[in-house]
Amino acid sequence: MFPRARIDCMPVADGGEGTAETLTSALDGRMMSKRVCGPDGVEVEANFGLSAQAGIAVVELAQASGLALLAAGRNDPMTATTFGTGQLIAEALDAGARRIIVAIGGSATTDAGTGALSALGARFLDDSGRPLPPGGGSLRALADIDVTRLEERLHGIAIEVASDVTNPLCGPRGAAAVYGPQKDASPHQVQLLDDALRRFADVAARKTGADVRDVPGAGAAGGMGAGFLSLAHATLRPGAQLVLEVLDFDRHLEGVTLVVTGEGRLDRQTFCGKAPHAVAQAASAAGIPVVALAGSVDCPPTELAQHGIGTAISLVPGPLSLEEATAQAGQLLSDAAERLARALAMRLEDVD
Repeated sequence: MFPRARIDCMPVADGGEGTAETLTSALDGRMMSKRVCGPDGVEVEANFGLSAQAGIAVVELAQASGLALLAAGRNDPMTATTFGTGQLIAEALDAGARRIIVAIGGSATTDAGTGALSALGARFLDDSGRPLPPGGGSLRALADIDVTRLEERLHGIAIEVASDVTNPLCGPRGAAAVYGPQKDASPHQVQLLDDALRRFADVAARKTGADVRDVPGAGAAGGMGAGFLSLAHATLRPGAQLVLEVLDFDRHLEGVTLVVTGEGRLDRQTFCGKAPHAVAQAASAAGIPVVALAGSVDCPPTELAQHGIGTAISLVPGPLSLEEATAQAGQLLSDAAERLARALAMRLEDVD
């Protein structure tokens, strides 16, 4: 239909599933695997990306400490640990990486990243100087943090934590209150975990001199944002913006006349840091129109336009159950793309 068109396909991500593969491919790296501790203490096979030439590694928390690794209803929110994620980071460091990008979507944990930090050398101690057991629940007994070996391990290392949420660590919008129920935490456990995160914040602030509990994103991945910000000197980055930066997305926009993006469900959550929003913002800044293809569209056109999306097309042309739509996703996407192409062709004919 457009024989002279140049189409540049570029996978993007926002800190969740697929971030490691997306960035590793862009950096001409390779995916590596290692058996690590899963969120319940059982070993799992986890992947991470490494670009030896660039000295960059990309670690996805979900690979080692993700809720999807456990059967439904089998997560223990009080003991779930990020230790395996720390093991992946350690493996990347041993392989020569000096910059670590950690994508922290999809966690099963609410341990403030203490498991991962433990794997890197930190020690979390009770008032008798004994190491605490894994999981966020034990942090209620936290009395001291020994970061000597952690600081030695991370000397000269840049860690960037990529996330698409802005929740603080504690309180009604915090890690436990908002995400705890999704990780099988009962109302009572949510309160216990919130208390534990407050205790962690108090001790970490006393140790470092900086209180990070209210920093946007501190509550990401069960408080891993706060743990790495305060103890690993990490920077918190909006995941989608970080990915587009590494991809050098602005350069790919040069000479482009239309950008097509999309996701499963286009709604107000899209505009809270999801990949399509970042893509639309970058394209709009360059004066390029944007079309979104989505499984469902639940946003008025005026609001879409405010965020840089000129038109949104639903993949589902009529009544269809979620199961049917999922099973037919490939064909539905192809059909929607054809509808878009035909509409563009008609518009070009009108211009001619």
